[in-house]
Order: sequence, then C-alpha cells, then structure tokens
Amino acid sequence: MSIRVSAILSTLVSLLAATVAHARDFRSSDIHARGDPTVQGVAYMGKLIAERTGGRHNIKSLGQNDPDSERYTIQEIRNGTLDMAHVHIVALNQMVPATIVPTLPFLFKTLDHMRQVLDGPIGEEILAQMEESGIVGLCFYDLGARSFYSADKPIRKAADMSGMKVRVLQSDSWGTFMKALGATPLTMPQNRVQGALKSGLIDAAENNWSAYVASRDYVPAPLYSLTEHSMSPGVVVFSKKVWDGLTSEDQAIIRSAARDSVPYMRKLADEREISARAAAVSAGTQVVGDIDRKSFSDVLKPLYGLVLPDPRLLDMVARIQVTH
Repeated sequence: MSIRVSAILSTLVSLLAATVAHARDFRSSDIHARGDPTVQGVAYMGKLIAERTGGRHNIKSLGQNDPDSERYTIQEIRNGTLDMAHVHIVALNQMVPATIVPTLPFLFKTLDHMRQVLDGPIGEEILAQMEESGIVGLCFYDLGARSFYSADKPIRKAADMSGMKVRVLQSDSWGTFMKALGATPLTMPQNRVQGALKSGLIDAAENNWSAYVASRDYVPAPLYSLTEHSMSPGVVVFSKKVWDGLTSEDQAIIRSAARDSVPYMRKLADEREISARAAAVSAGTQVVGDIDRKSFSDVLKPLYGLVLPDPRLLDMVARIQVTH
C-alpha cells in the first residue's frame, strides 16, 4: 500500500471516529405522558434532528416524569446531567424574571395574539435571557387557555372568588393574584388536585381542558368557568453545558428543528383541547360561559408592577399589549 493511500485511509478512519464520537442521543424529560402533544412535539423535533444530521443526533428518553420534579429537572439541565426538557414556564420564574411576563393574567387577548408574541422578537428576547442561568431556550409550546373549575359554586365574576381555597401553579405571582381576589392560594401537584377537591381541602382549581379531563377533575368539580385568565406556555430548554460542546452547525440544526416542531405540536394541542372539552361536556360538565372578564382584569392588571421585579419587564408588557 502506497504512503498516499495509507494517509487517505488514515484520514477517513479519523473522520469516521470523530463523527461517531460526536453522535448523541439527547435525553429529554417531560412531566406529561408519551401521548401528550408536548411529548409528541419533542419527538417530532428529534425526528427532524436525526434527518438533518444524517442520523448522528436524536432525542431519546421522552415522556412521563415525576409531577413534582420540574424545578429539579431545571437543576439537572443547568448542571448538564440532563440534556433537555419541556417544562412549564413557571418553573423558570425565580431564576429568569422575564418568564413571569407570559404567565400574567389577561395579558394575551386571544390564542393567536399569544402565538404572535411568542413567535416574534419578544419571544426571542425571553428565550435569550435564559442563557444567563445556564439554560438555552429553544421554543415555546402552547399549553392551552387556563380557566377556573369548581365543585359547587360557579365562578362568573371576580367577587365569586372571595373566600375560596384555590389550587394554583407553584408561582409567587399567582399567590399574589389569588389573594387580591380574596381567595386562599394552595399549591400542589396536578395528580393531587382531584383528591383535594373531593375532600374539600380546596374549592376550586384552574387548568386547561386537556388537563381537566386527563386528571378526571370533572368528577368532583363539574363546573368549568371559561375565564381563560391565563395562556402561560411551556418551553423547550437545553442544557447550556451540553450546548457549548456542540458545533455551531449542530446548534443551528437543533434550533431550527425546535422552531419547526411548534406548528406540529400546536395542531395536536388544538385537536386535543377540542376533544377534551367535548368529552367533559359529555360526562356532565357544566360550562359557565357568562364570565365578567373585566371584573377580573380590573383587579389583576394593576398588580403587574407588583410581581415584575424589573421596570424593563413592564415595558415588555406594554409592547405585548400593542402587538396585533
């Protein structure tokens, strides 16, 4: 074998070894079960990554995790023991103040308004601010409009909340909002809400149609009031420690795959919300539609400045409000 042929073969072997060495199956976590649109969205993202890297990279370990664990999951992301995850944005509120903004009540006028904001420059701004905390924000996933549901008392106006014990997301801001409505906020994992409603530990909770049906909360709480007070999203995040070890080309591929997974996830989410509402009504849920949304927003919107720690975030709110 000539020296030149030997050198070429050696180079090819080295390149092959480098390619194999840099191939990864990224481990992803989600509190939802495998059939959930968020999990399917990340799975689709993995399919796109595999196609665009010629099979070098993929996403594995998708699916259900401990419902208590989103904040623990964030810590795993930050220290690099977990590659990526889909989490509810409230799990990031304490370390990334900008993530409080999309959780504000009555901030988004419609689902389309929310999508336009999060798909645009403001959404990119929020995602970019995660990097200081060791997290790469890739994209937002819809989690549906959240409404209150209750066991005995329909909720039509803000005054109806007075004296009620309400399960809310684990978020300091939502504790503030509930207290302003005269309610007592309680936090607990979603899988404990049904028992709390049955026992009387709480009088009401709030979530989207899909979660309401999946958890069978319609059994103890058949009154679903269409307040649609929050459209707080989920977010797909990546470990910055792992990210920094990838090539710029692979980073670009992952970002584009994440963005391209959003329409796919939204289609599944929209279909699931429609079918969940129909299933709830079929099971006997009473939809309370005559909501005085102004009575809620009049109480809650003035509190934006109280829960946002940085005046620049109020400017972000103002920019969202004028986005069409």
